[in-house]
Amino acid sequence: MRFRLTPRDATFFDLLATSAGHLVKGADLLAQLIGAPPAERASYAEELKKVEHEADDSTHAIMRRLNQTFVTPFDRDDIYNLASTLDDCMDNMEAAGDLIVLYRVHDLPEGVTDQVSILQRSAELTAGAMPQLAHIGDELTEYWIEINRLENEADRSYRELLALLFQSPRYQESPAAVIEMFKLKGIIDVLEQAADSFETVANYVETISVKES
Repeated sequence: MRFRLTPRDATFFDLLATSAGHLVKGADLLAQLIGAPPAERASYAEELKKVEHEADDSTHAIMRRLNQTFVTPFDRDDIYNLASTLDDCMDNMEAAGDLIVLYRVHDLPEGVTDQVSILQRSAELTAGAMPQLAHIGDELTEYWIEINRLENEADRSYRELLALLFQSPRYQESPAAVIEMFKLKGIIDVLEQAADSFETVANYVETISVKES
């Protein structure tokens, strides 16, 4: 790591770690939501919304700190992008849970469970990576490689789900079935966007690591 003449504000590392910690809670709640009976999903969606608000507060705290700090531990734009994309991860997971409840979807395809499992693992890895930004080393390489692998896995699950929705007679047999298909597509689209957001976080971490090495 390059030698620095200016002090580093360690507060940013704590704030980013807190922000990533909300993702773990959010992904776990989303997993509980899709596994719950339809009548119980609304309560999980409300809990997920609360975590999303907490995540927003964490993002705002990072932005305020950026505005108040003259010397940042690494590039100001990288901190901004990292915080914003962590927030995107949470927003997309909360949106997926909200859509499941608002659309009154009862039966979710099995592949949705696979999508959410990938998000849970991505959230755990991301939460583990954020504190390591304080002392960037080779160990973070494994993080972004694994996130990239998980995102590729998420892509495959997404394509398989799309094929199921558009090819299965179940979703073609009536106008109501077609509407159900489009509801499900909206949900799996948002879950795919969440996986993409986790990969974008990892890309920013890689960029920071390269700049700081």
